[in-house]
Amino acid sequence: MVDSSHPYLSLTTQGRLLSISRSSWYYNPKGEPPFNLKLMRVMDEQFLATPYYGSRQMARWLKRQGYSIGRHRVRRLMRVMGLRTIYQKPRTSQPHPHHQIYPYLLQNLTIQKANQVWCTDITYIPIKRGFLYLVAIMDWHSRKVLSWRLSNTLEKHFCIEALKEALTLYGVPDIFNTDQGSQFTSYEFTAVLKDHEINISMDGKGRWMDNVFIERLWRSLKYECVYLHAFESGSQARTHIGAWFSHYNHTRPYSTFDGKTPDEMSHLSHLQSPDSEEAKHAAEHQPMNCSLTLPQICPRK
Repeated sequence: MVDSSHPYLSLTTQGRLLSISRSSWYYNPKGEPPFNLKLMRVMDEQFLATPYYGSRQMARWLKRQGYSIGRHRVRRLMRVMGLRTIYQKPRTSQPHPHHQIYPYLLQNLTIQKANQVWCTDITYIPIKRGFLYLVAIMDWHSRKVLSWRLSNTLEKHFCIEALKEALTLYGVPDIFNTDQGSQFTSYEFTAVLKDHEINISMDGKGRWMDNVFIERLWRSLKYECVYLHAFESGSQARTHIGAWFSHYNHTRPYSTFDGKTPDEMSHLSHLQSPDSEEAKHAAEHQPMNCSLTLPQICPRK
C-alpha cells in the first residue's frame, strides 16, 4: 500500500493520504514473550472448563496457580486470544462502526436439513513459539465441518478463503450465521454471501448460545487434539488439525445422532431432499410392487 520508492510522493504524503502515521511504516511488531505464551496456553485450557471467567476471575485463578500478574495483562491477553465470557454483559465493545449488523434469524427456527444453516467462528490455537487463529465453516444440521483455515493474524482474508471453499465444495446454504466480529461484518465477507443470495444472520451481543454448536466443536478439538500434541510449528498444527477434522467428519460417532457421524448425517439429509440427485436416482431405481420401502427416501408430507 505504501511505496517507499515512489518517484513523486514522499512517505509523509502517502501516510497522510492513507490516514496513517509515518512512524507506523517503520514499526516492526514484536511477538509475545515466552512467559505470556505460557500464560495464554494455561488461560485457554482453563477457559474451556470455566467459560464464564472474565479477566478479574481469571487473574484471581492464575494467582492461586502461582502466577502473580495483574488483571490488565490478563484482559489484554484474553483479547488477543479472542476469549469472550458467556454471560450477558454491558456493551463495552462495539463492532466496526462502518460495518452493517444483521438480525439474528435462527430464533424459533426448526433446522431440518443440511445446507439450511451454516455457521462460523474463530478460535485461538497455541503453538510453541506463538499462536495461530483457526476459522471453520460448519453445517448446523449435520455438524459437519465444511472448510477451515489457519492464520497468524485476525485479518478477514482467511475467513473469506474458507467461505469460498465451502461454497465451492458444498453449494449454497439458505442462512449463514456468524457473530459480530469485524471479520464477518466486513464488506468483503458479506459481499460473498450477498453475491450467492444467502440470508445473513448474526448473533446477539454476548449471546454465546446463538452459535453453541461451533463452540462445542472448539472444545472437542482442543481436548482431543490441540492439548495432546503441543504443536511445535504452524505446519504441524495444520497437519494434526486437518487429520482431526477428517476424523471428526468421517469416523467420530456423534451421540446426538445415535452414533452416526456428521458426514453420514449430511448424506442422509441430502437423500431426504426431493431435489437432490441422490433422491432422484433412488426413486428411479426403486423396484415396482415391492413390499419393502426405503425409509426417508420420499419427501416428507
